[in-house]
Amino acid sequence: MNISFDLIQDKVEFFEATDLATLEKKINEQIEHNKAILLEVHHVSHQMHVAENGQRFYSAVVHFKAKK
Repeated sequence: MNISFDLIQDKVEFFEATDLATLEKKINEQIEHNKAILLEVHHVSHQMHVAENGQRFYSAVVHFKAKK
């Protein structure tokens, strides 16, 4: 039986929420989880969309890379 371990080099995760505080909380929680597998934030991109009824939606894409 062979067991091999490959380190994750890159990981992209998507987040969405109806308010910025919730979005930030989700991202911060995932940052802490990814620290355990030796990943750090490389880049963050975010957007806001306003629906026809005026409700706002926030989304973010976070690119994690292996720590060097």
